[in-house]
Amino acid sequence: MKIVVIHGPNLNLLGTREPAVYGSRTLADLDAEIAAHARARGVAVETFQSNHEGEIVARIHQAATDGAAIVINPGAYTHTSLAVADALRGVDVPAVEVHLSNLHARGPERARSVTAAACRGIVSGFGFASYTLGIDALLAGGGAPPKP
Repeated sequence: MKIVVIHGPNLNLLGTREPAVYGSRTLADLDAEIAAHARARGVAVETFQSNHEGEIVARIHQAATDGAAIVINPGAYTHTSLAVADALRGVDVPAVEVHLSNLHARGPERARSVTAAACRGIVSGFGFASYTLGIDALLAGGGAPPKP
């Protein structure tokens, strides 16, 4: 199995952006933790970060060609992007949405996810562990397929 981990907008600022919410570790630290976790489970992993919605959509499409599962943190696109949600629905690829922070603890504008319904499930609020828990959920085959 191959898993593509997609980091959305502003995740490249980890370590400096709102450390009280996101901590002081960087995206490179997160990618290293993801790689070590996947390696320990015998899974190939590729990480990808973009601040651009179209690039995220294109990488979701490519995951279908690669035969890969997806772990995605859509960042702020979680709350706004029908394009990302439609891309996830449009490919026959299992996906898990993850978030470093607990979206429901951050205000009503962040509590709604338009992308979640296109994923098998969500892991939110566990920092870097949200990503590794998302990988483990995919490997366990957990969650129901998203509704069409």
